[in-house]
Amino acid sequence: MFRRLRIILEMIKFEHTIFALPFAVMSAFLASNGLPPWDKLGWILVAMVGARSCAMAFNRIADARYDAMNPRTQNRAIPVGRISKGAVWVFTVVSAGLLVVAAYMLNPLAFALSPVALAVVMGYSYSKRFTNLSHLWLGLALAIAPVGAWIAIEGTFAWPPIVLALVVMLWTAGFDIIYACQDKGFDEAVGLFSIPRHLGIRRALQISSLFHVLMVLILLALPWLVPLHAFYLAGVALVAVLLFYEHSLVKPHDLSRVNLAFFTLNGMVSLGLMVLTVMDVLW
Repeated sequence: MFRRLRIILEMIKFEHTIFALPFAVMSAFLASNGLPPWDKLGWILVAMVGARSCAMAFNRIADARYDAMNPRTQNRAIPVGRISKGAVWVFTVVSAGLLVVAAYMLNPLAFALSPVALAVVMGYSYSKRFTNLSHLWLGLALAIAPVGAWIAIEGTFAWPPIVLALVVMLWTAGFDIIYACQDKGFDEAVGLFSIPRHLGIRRALQISSLFHVLMVLILLALPWLVPLHAFYLAGVALVAVLLFYEHSLVKPHDLSRVNLAFFTLNGMVSLGLMVLTVMDVLW
């Protein structure tokens, strides 16, 4: 059982939960105007882990046939037979259950919206079959994090988490476009949709840059809604620098450093902004 769990966690890149989780923590601190209650913060973390694990495991099931055909992904656990689809289905259902239980423990609105969250994060896996805007769908899936965390604390909607959700959606769509450039030829061959396939790599990278510029501008507007000061602005400046460096690494004729741009730098973006925002809220 533990061997299978290890394989699944490796397959879904469990460590990449760090991408959206910091925005949920940030939103929880903003909603609380300080340190959130520990029990609520704990259940927010459980919900985030459950939602992301469910979404990624389901994605591996839904994409197994394509993964087996794609040279970049054909060594993943399901195509090579290291784990069965049945075992991944069990993990998917348990992860979804974690989200629902955590939402129930938080408040009635969070619990009522948990099926909607599951539909969005799982539905992304099929979006590549019919729309070039699948990158924005992935962004929407991650954008649930700050809205869900705010609802967990306040039990209602508000503008600040919606603004943060827009930030997350643009940020995610931007870096997902960069990542999708690797599969342009494969997507064309099998009929999958993406912005790189539709517009070409050069224009796709330009759109990715535009999304990230808009993300930074919206971050600069957030202090109009909630009291944020020097530490937060330093966090926004850090985000801008990291994203500029990220785009300098990837060229239409050279995608060799996509993994550095995608994994390392984006983890630094979310973590750095979270730390400095939390410092601003607390001090």
